[in-house]
Amino acid sequence: MEMPAVTECAVEPCVYNREHACHALAITVGDPLHAHCDTFFTAPRKGGSPEAAAHVGACKMSDCRYNTDFECQATGISVGARHDSADCLTYSPR
Repeated sequence: MEMPAVTECAVEPCVYNREHACHALAITVGDPLHAHCDTFFTAPRKGGSPEAAAHVGACKMSDCRYNTDFECQATGISVGARHDSADCLTYSPR
């Protein structure tokens, strides 16, 4: 099984965001109540590898239609600002 790609990240202040692309090796999505990007944080400089293309390593949103055993089965996800945080915009409750 391949991890789904983070196809877009519109959360510019994130340390891993460069030109709407996430450069973390993998992200974690959610807590049991909210589909936010757990990997999001800010810092004075950018991080991650410029060559890396992020994937979803884990998803804690057990009620998402794409979640099977806490692994995302979507072909790709988008991350953007919602509810004043960096959220998985692909999240879709069953």
